[in-house]
Order: sequence, then C-alpha cells, then structure tokens
Amino acid sequence: MSTSSLDKSSSGKKSRWPVWLCWLAMVLDGFDLVVLGTVIPTLIKSHELGFDAVGATFAATISLVGVGLGALFIAPLSDRLGRRNLLVACVTWFSIFTIAVVFAPNVAWFSTFRLLAGLGLGACLPAALAYMNDYAPAGTAGKSTTRTMTGYHVGAVATAFLALMVIPSWRTMFVVGGLAGFALAPFLWFKLPETLPPVIHIPAAAKSPAGAAVPAGVPARAGAAHAGAAAPAEERASFRDLGRKPYPLIAAGVAVASFMGLLLVYGLNTWLPQLMASAGYSLNAGLALLLVLNVGAVVGLLIAGVLADRHGTKRIVLLWFGLSAVFLAALSIQIQNEVVLYAAVFVTGVFVFSSQVLVYAWVSQLVPVRLRGTALGFAAGVGRLGAILGPAVTGTLVAAGIAYPWGFYVFAGAAVLAVLALAFVPQTVDATSRTGAGVGHS
Repeated sequence: MSTSSLDKSSSGKKSRWPVWLCWLAMVLDGFDLVVLGTVIPTLIKSHELGFDAVGATFAATISLVGVGLGALFIAPLSDRLGRRNLLVACVTWFSIFTIAVVFAPNVAWFSTFRLLAGLGLGACLPAALAYMNDYAPAGTAGKSTTRTMTGYHVGAVATAFLALMVIPSWRTMFVVGGLAGFALAPFLWFKLPETLPPVIHIPAAAKSPAGAAVPAGVPARAGAAHAGAAAPAEERASFRDLGRKPYPLIAAGVAVASFMGLLLVYGLNTWLPQLMASAGYSLNAGLALLLVLNVGAVVGLLIAGVLADRHGTKRIVLLWFGLSAVFLAALSIQIQNEVVLYAAVFVTGVFVFSSQVLVYAWVSQLVPVRLRGTALGFAAGVGRLGAILGPAVTGTLVAAGIAYPWGFYVFAGAAVLAVLALAFVPQTVDATSRTGAGVGHS
C-alpha cells in the first residue's frame, strides 16, 4: 500500500471492499467446514465410491490434515509475501481441487483431492484475519475478528441449506463450492489493497547502516529491510519468535485452546447429522439441526466481539468456553420436544463457535503486526490438529455404535480443558515486553 493509501486509511475513508472480500473468503472456509458433514450420511448409505464409516472417517481426517498443514506452513508466508497475494493464490488452489472432487473415482482419490484443497484453504483464515486486524481501527480487534468470522458460519449455514435442497446429489455441493472460489479470486486480486507496508527503495547514500536510525518518513518495516540491504534475521517473522519471552506461555495456552476449540467446531459440524441419526432423529432433522447450530454461531459471533472489546477478551472467552461445556453436556440428554431441541442446539452454537474465534482475536491483540500472520497461522494450524482429532474420535464412536451420548461428553470435556489452558494466558502484553523479545512494536 502506498503512503497516500495509508493516509487515506488513517483518515477513516476506508474502502468497504476489504471487509466484504475477507468476509467472503471466510464463507468459503464455512463451506469446507460442513460440506463433508452434509454428504457423509449419503455416501455411507449408498456406499458410492466405496464409502463406509471407516472410509468417511479417513476422508474427514485427511481433509483436515491438509488444512492444518496449510495453516502452519503456508499462512506465515503472508507476513513476507503479503496478505493479498497469499489469499488470491490459496483461494484459486482450493477451487481447483474442490472441483476435482467431483471426478474422484474412489475413496482414495476423493481423499487426495480433499487433502490438496485443504492446503490452500488452510492459509485463508489466518491471512484474512491478519488482514482485517491490520486494516481495522485500534481497539476493535474483537469486533473485527468476530464479524469477519460470521462469514465462516454464514457459509456453513448456506452449505447446510444447499444440502437440504440437493442431497442426495452430493457432487453438486463440490461444484458450487469450487465455482464460488473461482468467482471470488479475481475480486481479491483487483480490489484488495495490501496492508503491509512495502519496502521503500532509497538512494544508496541515504541507506542506514545496521543499527543506525531510520530516515524520517520511512516506515519501520521498510527501514529494517534497508539496514544492511536486507532485514536482520530477528526482524523476519517466524515460529522462533513465539519461543521468545513473553510468548511461550501465550503460545502454549493458545495451542491447547485452539486444539480444543477446533475439535469442537469440526467434530460437531462433521458428525452432528450422524450423531442425531444415532439418537433416533431423521436425516433431514439432523441436517436442519446443523443449519440451526451455525445460525447460532453467527449470532454468537456478533455478541461476543462487542462484549470482548468492552469487557476484555480473556474474560469473555473463558465465559464462552465454560458455557459451551454446559450446553454440550446438556445435548447428551435426548430431547423429545422439537422446539426445545432446536433451541438447545441454537444456544450451543452461540457459545461453541465464537469461543474459538475469540482465541484468534486475543492472539491478534497479544502480538505485533509483523508477527500477526505467523501467530494466527500457529493458532489455526495447531488447532487443526484438534479439528483432525474431533471427527476421527467421533467417527470411531459412530463406528462402535456409541456416538450418542458419548460424543457430547467428549466435546464438553474439551471445552473444560480450553478454559483451564486459557486461564494462565495474560490479558495483555505490554510493548516493553514485546521489544525485549526482539519482535518490535505493533
């Protein structure tokens, strides 16, 4: 972004394109969140492509391996290559391999294409959230993160609704998802400005030697890049920065909470229809409950961001995970009244999904700008390990015939562990501590 663009942003005359485009990128992530949950019951029932409970569990697991690898190893590139470039590349990659799923001849190829699509998609969430936290006004990290993430669950709701209309035609689900990505990519390229300041080339005579003051008017990031013609090693964001004081305790708490949070998000969205089928509800009822769960998530995100900015992110995220545990445990009781059942699933969605998003908002507040993509990639990547375990454990319970009610007991326990992990993470990190860690100011 040019200096004039930065000035324009700081004056409050910001384009709405970045807000909507990052939101739409999250819609794609929401599609991927629930698409397997909507097609797995049909694939298992029809045995198409050779699917059974074991094959479905493998496909769900390998999909999330790809997403986790993308978050851990591709998302941090946004701190070096730019948020915009990475988003365009990853959305395009995801779209190609989502369309490829339609042509899979068996479970192995279906799973391979899902793995490859996940590599691209895994970097989208950290890059988009880092972008919005770069772009948003100071003091609005909670609202910026949670409002962007409503796209995640709007995408999930839209996907569940689409499934109600087109299932058992499961291939249509992947055609729509892939085409949506192809439609979004050109807008990301042409309408999304870069938030990270560029390297500003200055005459050789004006270059500062290593350790010298940066000339007036040159952004700190650019000045660091010109000290000695290249950025010092400690100025380049990497996972090593998270091992320097004061970040190890933060990284550990966030890792556990993200692991547990995404275990809940993916475990529920992948297997809720099947869990409800195991409890005696119809397939259509299970799909409708998946939709209601994600409608609750959108409402929860809108509430959680406002409360986090007003009362502190730590206080709200602990409350949200605690209430998630209570309502997940309550779902282990079979509810005969349909209205009460839908209300219980809705309220569960309000707390479960925004809990994880509040972890992302907190990470964005605790680290400086130049480390933001890396830290969010770490949180999302480690969290994806939980996303892998959640469907795998629930799938094992389904195969064993004990998914209901034990699946909900596992989910409630995960929420309790997240509360315990986050209790030790500080509310804020002061600028002095950040500088001492060698990571600069935000």
